[in-house]
Amino acid sequence: METDLNKQPDETLKDRQVLNRWRLLLGPSAESSLNESGCYNPAQFEYKEMDEVLGYLYDREYGADQGYRERGGGRGASQLTVPRWLSQVRKLFPQETVEILEKQALDRYGLNELLRDKKVLESMEPNMNLLRNIMQFKGKMKGEVLQSAKEIVRQVVEDLRRQLENDAKASIMGRRSRYTSNRSRSLRNLNFKKTIARNLKNYDKRNKRFVVDRLYFDGNIQPHNRWNIIIAVDESGSMMNSVIYSSVMASIFYRLNALKTHLFIFDTEVVDLTDRLEDPVDLLMSVQLGGGTHIAKALRYGESLIENPSRTIFILVSDLEEGYGAEPMYRASRDIIDAGCRMLVLTALDFEGSAVYDQRAARRLADMGAHVAAITPNQLADWIGKIIT
Repeated sequence: METDLNKQPDETLKDRQVLNRWRLLLGPSAESSLNESGCYNPAQFEYKEMDEVLGYLYDREYGADQGYRERGGGRGASQLTVPRWLSQVRKLFPQETVEILEKQALDRYGLNELLRDKKVLESMEPNMNLLRNIMQFKGKMKGEVLQSAKEIVRQVVEDLRRQLENDAKASIMGRRSRYTSNRSRSLRNLNFKKTIARNLKNYDKRNKRFVVDRLYFDGNIQPHNRWNIIIAVDESGSMMNSVIYSSVMASIFYRLNALKTHLFIFDTEVVDLTDRLEDPVDLLMSVQLGGGTHIAKALRYGESLIENPSRTIFILVSDLEEGYGAEPMYRASRDIIDAGCRMLVLTALDFEGSAVYDQRAARRLADMGAHVAAITPNQLADWIGKIIT
């Protein structure tokens, strides 16, 4: 151990910190090996609380054959409970890490107790991940826990709606009329042609300068003959993000005078939720994720809602995994497109950018004239805005 004696105190401290981190990373199973090296003293382990908290969650990876308990979370005589575990996590780790641990606790290890205790549920960070988990397990919630869950859903949905609403309105209602003026003066509404034409008389020949003494702005169109938006949403488990964003976007469209919006969800049955578009929280709490998929049946129901095909946009949100044979789905799609409707097939509607879907069905529908894409909510609003211009 002569080399240790030659080290300066700060070097020894640095080595001990490094070994402590390795011990935290490798877990208790590495303790004996580190101890045998002569460089590590278990009594000087600095991260006991973190080790217990992480072990409570991640020891679920191990079974009795590795010498650990199969159930209960954690090695040894841990006394952690779910509420205490969550409290310790929030004390020991930054917010970003807390959200990751909560997500893995729910998604990877099925720690559903987080959603069944009112106080624990209310202490969690309201975010999209928590919203997804509430939607999955809401059927097991009752009484005060369910009411708390609804308030969390409302908070997340309202935050999401506020983020999306202004851009959606700008995309859809921001179409300009050259025949009316607008008190709202912005570059977006500036009529360059009219401004130049009306100010030609002010051209300064001596200084070769164009002088503008008045700017002219366009007004927004308020259409009387509204477009009909029909949104059919596959509520299978793989479409959860798309269900959430579709519901929020439909509620935004519902409030716009330019659009008449219908929304229905489907598995093997169809449930029309148009009368719940005023309250997207009530709408989302009505969704039952999972089950089979009968896309053709949903398309035929949507077809019955078409009033004016030339002013109808039909949006199908689905992974296109038809459970009742593909040909009826293709025939129904063909009838909708041939009637004169614009058809948009969304294999995903979210900000994740990834989608798992039946690519053969997507190509077939695209060949018929449907627009097939995985897009963000803002891109959906832009797409609708371009069509109704």
